[in-house]
Amino acid sequence: MALVSLFGLLEGIERWAYNVRFDLRGPMKPKTPIVIVSIDEDSFDELGLQWPWPRAIHGQFLDIVSQGRPAAIGFDIVFPEPSSKGPEDDREFAEAVGRAGNVVLGSAFTEVKGPYAVKEGLNPPITVLRQQAAAYGFVTVIPDEDAFVRSTVLTRVFQGVELSSFDLHLYRIGVKAGIRAGPLPHTRSVLVNYRGGPHTFLTIPYYQVLNGEVKPDVLTGSIVLIGSTSPGLHDVFPTPFAPRGEMPGVEIHANVLETLFQRIPLSRVSVWVVVVLTVIGGLLGVWLTDRMRPLPALSLICLLAAVYAVATFALFVGARLWMDVAGVPAALLLGYGATVVENFIRAQREKQRLSRYFSPAVVAEIVRQKEDANLASARRRMTVLFSDIRGFTSMSEKMTPEDVVTFLREYFTVMTDVVFQHGGTVDKYIGDGVMALYNVPFDQPDHAAQAVRTALVFQDRLKPLAGRFRAKYGTDLNCGVGIHTGDAVVGTIGSEQRLEYTAIGDTINLGSRLEGITKDFHVSIIISESTYEEVKGQFIMRYLGEVKIRGKEIPVKIYTVAESNRRRSERIAVKITVIIFDAEVTFHAPVIDLSRGGVAVSDLPQGFTVGQVLPLRFESQEGTFLTTVKGQVVWTSGEKAGFTFVDLAPKDVATVERLMAVYGSANPLQTQ
Repeated sequence: MALVSLFGLLEGIERWAYNVRFDLRGPMKPKTPIVIVSIDEDSFDELGLQWPWPRAIHGQFLDIVSQGRPAAIGFDIVFPEPSSKGPEDDREFAEAVGRAGNVVLGSAFTEVKGPYAVKEGLNPPITVLRQQAAAYGFVTVIPDEDAFVRSTVLTRVFQGVELSSFDLHLYRIGVKAGIRAGPLPHTRSVLVNYRGGPHTFLTIPYYQVLNGEVKPDVLTGSIVLIGSTSPGLHDVFPTPFAPRGEMPGVEIHANVLETLFQRIPLSRVSVWVVVVLTVIGGLLGVWLTDRMRPLPALSLICLLAAVYAVATFALFVGARLWMDVAGVPAALLLGYGATVVENFIRAQREKQRLSRYFSPAVVAEIVRQKEDANLASARRRMTVLFSDIRGFTSMSEKMTPEDVVTFLREYFTVMTDVVFQHGGTVDKYIGDGVMALYNVPFDQPDHAAQAVRTALVFQDRLKPLAGRFRAKYGTDLNCGVGIHTGDAVVGTIGSEQRLEYTAIGDTINLGSRLEGITKDFHVSIIISESTYEEVKGQFIMRYLGEVKIRGKEIPVKIYTVAESNRRRSERIAVKITVIIFDAEVTFHAPVIDLSRGGVAVSDLPQGFTVGQVLPLRFESQEGTFLTTVKGQVVWTSGEKAGFTFVDLAPKDVATVERLMAVYGSANPLQTQ
């Protein structure tokens, strides 16, 4: 970094930072009496003249301005050739320049490069004008490589003669006229201390002076600068306060004069000072990182870098010093990075050794803690997810062992990726099942919701696999997921020969049981009551009732989570009644909604059990028999229940569709 700073390879960043400092400092009010008379679009419109204007017009303008007794008058306009209007036009302008006695005219350096030589020209004013002028100097600005004008040259050698700039001549005339000023800088090149962007200095349109709208008294004792501010004349440049290139050249000269009169030029700190500070910063970064943990070390190094950046800004504002800002913070961070990279390589080796036993999240935690004892078993609240491919054991009989392995590898890769995306840890693979843990080993405030989101994404990610499986083996592929939230003992458990990060306890057992009963309820996802309490309001859920779980004395309340982006069948509100035959008891229940796959009814007594298969007879409200089908109870909620149709023949499907068309409302229901 020291060499990079020494050879100026960060100069682009430094120039950008230089501009930013002006933005942070903000514009400041000029103190030198400088007035800009702008040749702008309004002046072109009001005078009705094409450029270049007749020089006699400039003569009239000078006579008016001179009445106000300005300290100096500067034309930021080059007159290198005779007027196209004839010698009389030049003579009238020259006589007005002579009468004023304090006019500085401009010249412009040009350079023509040929194959064998380079020709440089000064382009001074024509003889008749420069003989009458108080002085003439070059107005050429020298942009940096990024086209920004940040500095000016006060003197320049041309053909063995040292020439003064346009601004230097105006400075000298202004001092003779009584404007207070400090001594000139000792350097030929000066960094301009810009006061602001366009219109920072008092600006008066040319035509208002010429027409008498602005009285000459306004210009008394001031340095009057005449120049173009019209974009059409292409005398505009980018500066720190005008990065889009909208600063007129005449305003740049105004800022140069303000810098000279107020003696506020900026100075750039020696590159050798920056090199020494860069070396110190790099060594300091290495030393701090070697003695502190990575995050505290990074925080301290960032703080030091910020302090250095603030210090450079303070020097810029308070002492008018331009201190390079990029090298020292970069060296600090590279010193930090050297040690971090070394630690990273060590960590990668450790991860490679441990990855045979643990999931990526657990491996990262072990490496971070550096001691396996930090992952000793402990009790904590967590969510467990079990997923399983329904009927895969029988399906695998149609597959070769190689096909089974290939399919499971693809299936587990997809599902593991989903678990990791939602912050879970894949604990183990059990045949064709996946066991995932949430809120371990790291705290995860929304662990239950993340587990449910994982289950929902499982269903979507299974579709492409199921499509290929169906095309190849002719069998549907479905995934059941059980989720439960509770306390469990989590940690590294195992033997002396092998450790495994896992969880044990009743919470794990219940999660596994919930996955097993998804096929009984014909749903893809079942969650326990404790998980429901954690996520209610975040998903579309339906109460399935209470079930007796093997190994538990008390029935467990369970819920299913709807895949909200789709529903199997469109539901329609219909004006018909269902007669339900339960043993020797008959119930009449109004239909809430009807679909090709099932029906929801209300006004039922308690006592229906999820899984019951009952005859359902449909009648119109007038008592007309419509059809009879079999339905299985899939959910109950108070006096409401939902049935899915069982063994529905094609003619029965047609009958149900006819009922929906004849007795249904106009719009499908958007119910949960």
